[in-house]
Amino acid sequence: MNPYALLAAAIASELVATVSLKLSEGFSNPLPSVGVVVGYGAAFVLLSFVLEELPVGLVYATWAALGIVGIAAVGVVAFGETVDLAGVAGIASIILGVVLLNVVSGMSAH
Repeated sequence: MNPYALLAAAIASELVATVSLKLSEGFSNPLPSVGVVVGYGAAFVLLSFVLEELPVGLVYATWAALGIVGIAAVGVVAFGETVDLAGVAGIASIILGVVLLNVVSGMSAH
């Protein structure tokens, strides 16, 4: 399977787990607590498959960065969190870094 598709699935699993962690209320709410364990478990299993084909630095940087951007977006949309101009600049910098790593840099596997 395409390692970038698996990486996208790992990132999505991490986002589900992180949202579940917020909803678990300190693991006192059972259903979201299960989502935390399953989501993070799936994320790491998928990430292990990705690492068979792509360099660890590239994979981890992409996974972490897109997880940060994704969960920030979820926070705004689902939880009413706010992002100021400095936050927008930071998120844009993270996205630019991912693009540079995956498209321009020699680190990528293209």
